[in-house]
Amino acid sequence: MKKGHPFFEVFSSAVKENYRFPILEIFVFLYAFGTFVLAGLTTFYVQANELFAFGMVVSLSGAPLLVFLILLLVNIAYGFGNDIEKGVIQTLLSYPLKRRSVLSAKLLSALGIAVLVFLGLQLFAFYVLAPEVVTRHLGTIILSYLAVLSPSFLIAGIVLLLSLTIRRGGLALVFGIIFYFAFQTVTQLVMVFLAFSAGSDTAFRVISVIIPYLVLGRYYSSAGSSPSGTAFWVPSFSEALLYIGAAYGIVAFVFLLAYVYFDRRLGI
Repeated sequence: MKKGHPFFEVFSSAVKENYRFPILEIFVFLYAFGTFVLAGLTTFYVQANELFAFGMVVSLSGAPLLVFLILLLVNIAYGFGNDIEKGVIQTLLSYPLKRRSVLSAKLLSALGIAVLVFLGLQLFAFYVLAPEVVTRHLGTIILSYLAVLSPSFLIAGIVLLLSLTIRRGGLALVFGIIFYFAFQTVTQLVMVFLAFSAGSDTAFRVISVIIPYLVLGRYYSSAGSSPSGTAFWVPSFSEALLYIGAAYGIVAFVFLLAYVYFDRRLGI
């Protein structure tokens, strides 16, 4: 980093606050522990195909993904809500930077580093446990992580908006956790409904817009089979990509709203 550059000063300050000892060390341990404990259930396989690669991503990211989301919510809720409440943001806005640059520097710390640590440990686990899967299906693994991570980014964006509007980090964090569990409950209810419905795919299509790994999993599980003769929807690869793109379009829209509010509407 170039010392004295306002953007990097704000970024460095955010990193020190978000990942001060022992926060980063604890989360790295939880990432690694959750990843390798779950990985022990997926190391025995017959065929390293795309479906297995996708299933391994879902399995490996199970518990670590919850830890990852908690880290994001804590970083955002306290990094914005508490900083506004305590007057820290007001100090940062005195730097010769545009408001959106201040927001970008803090998000780069809150989101960027967390994503790098999460994906770094996940890919390391892949190389240790199933290197041939990485060699043969790296594209599938990357696409699967994109699909798996999008709901976490959406919840993080919503918590960012809450933190900016209510200006209280603890309250925004509580709302974010409640929203996450409500989100999970609705997802499970929809899947139960699908299990008992006679091939209805409407609810599945709707919820796949915000949880795209559902449609991606449906594609990989049906790859090589003929759509004819089945009552349920079998998406094509291009349709799966479309749903992932739509999910990230929603995420981008939520963060865009946060940028607009922080830049023009946040009265500080």
